[in-house]
Amino acid sequence: MPLRAVLLSLTCLAMAAQKAGDLATRAKALHHRLLTVDTHCDTPMRMEGSWKIGERHEPGQRGSGCQDLPRMKEGGLAASFFAVYLGQGPLTDEGRARAKAKADQIFDRLDRMFEAHPELCERALTAADARRIFQTGRRAIFLGVENGYPVGREVANVDGLYRRGARYITLSHNGDNDLCDSSTDTKDPVDRGLSDLGRQVVARMNALGMMVDVSHISERSFFDVLKATKAPVLASHSCARALCDHPRNLTDVQLRALKANGGVIQLCLVSDFIKALPKSSARAKAQRALAEKVQKLGGWDQIQDPKLLAALGQEWEDLDRNHPQDHATVKDAVDHIDHIVKTIGIDHVGIGTDFDGGGGLQDCHDVTQLHRITEELLRRGYGEQDIAKIWGGNALRVLEAAERAASRKP
Repeated sequence: MPLRAVLLSLTCLAMAAQKAGDLATRAKALHHRLLTVDTHCDTPMRMEGSWKIGERHEPGQRGSGCQDLPRMKEGGLAASFFAVYLGQGPLTDEGRARAKAKADQIFDRLDRMFEAHPELCERALTAADARRIFQTGRRAIFLGVENGYPVGREVANVDGLYRRGARYITLSHNGDNDLCDSSTDTKDPVDRGLSDLGRQVVARMNALGMMVDVSHISERSFFDVLKATKAPVLASHSCARALCDHPRNLTDVQLRALKANGGVIQLCLVSDFIKALPKSSARAKAQRALAEKVQKLGGWDQIQDPKLLAALGQEWEDLDRNHPQDHATVKDAVDHIDHIVKTIGIDHVGIGTDFDGGGGLQDCHDVTQLHRITEELLRRGYGEQDIAKIWGGNALRVLEAAERAASRKP
């Protein structure tokens, strides 16, 4: 190769490296300037054992998890919805009571977090709270209930969840419940949608100013919710089915209906929802073995011993380390944002990572790396105003709409 061509090639490489460095610097700066919001993480599950939310855990180390309060500050994540997660158990009085009791235990744990770390975080109950807390330099922590199971058969239980701080309820999880059918329940192929009780729960959530979360629910349930609700809805952690054909994702028809409702879909960082990836037979075998072990104990939701839960959680992490799966990339994830923006516009998309609940990309696996998503958005030509909408503005708009729609405050 002629010397001139070599020099030209090296110059181009140097310019590309400088441009990438400039984008990374801009992205990191934006994350510390904008009120960034993640609408779904499962970090409270990690708080069941000796792991401490107020301590910094080195990214990538065994047991570190995806985030803690110091790393949230380091990564420029201003606000997050911590999930009070309940796995779906039996639809019996005993099962419902157990779910409600476990939800209270998780709320108690989060109460202790707020009491122990007032210098690091504060409970957020409204969009205005998030903006105020952001100005103090602390993390604004919202709470959401993942799975309407603890509501049981009593609409009044919605009020109890609201009083404990929940500002959304994901109506179902991976199984059908009393409120609606799930998108991933394989035991019953019939989609019955939203139940009469579910309609009452949606109405009560509207009355209180809670967001109705449509992630995880079946297609019929989704459209039933849109007919029933008086306020815009939230899909707290979902992706576009046009790009990845998974039942957890929303079709373009659903996306357009979501736009008409004024709602928002928050991009989930679970690789299986972003891109079809090859499966490891060794990993699948190890997963089945662990699932059978948990099933013999009655299922995740039935295990009450915090030490046992922590040990099983560590077994899952070890499985993930010993049999790593392929992960989607930031580029794959931003492809979903591009598709959603093209389909329904910039005002209806955000991000709900599902960190500590399966979320994590090949090149963005903890909160300190979230700026890489912003870097890719900048690379694709998104401006600061649009990025501000994606990183929290749209989600807070929906929360404010829910607040305005409330008929009364309890």
